[in-house]
Amino acid sequence: MAGWIDVHAQFNDREPQRLKVQCLDVTLRGLKDQLNEFNQGVNPRETRRVEYVRYKRPTLDEGKVSFTWVELTNDENVKIMFWEHNMFQWIDMRVTLLRSTEDIIKCLIPPEDCD
Repeated sequence: MAGWIDVHAQFNDREPQRLKVQCLDVTLRGLKDQLNEFNQGVNPRETRRVEYVRYKRPTLDEGKVSFTWVELTNDENVKIMFWEHNMFQWIDMRVTLLRSTEDIIKCLIPPEDCD
């Protein structure tokens, strides 16, 4: 499947999930949207949204491959991540889900007809 890559994503330190994400011309927002869609498909009542994404970045040093966790902060980071992983079978990601400000406020406002 050209233009797609396997990802092992761990949402809020839960069990890693395997999914495929589109990797051609993807922005950070687009990647977060793909991760949100997958997570809400697996957890339909989930109201939290993807806020932060980190991935295991490969580094080759003296013939040895090592990995460090790097946070994706912009579209260029996303392009680099996919380019770096073109020789690997998948990308390991850690995804942080947070509630939106609007969701938090809705939870704080008591119902009007609470008699």
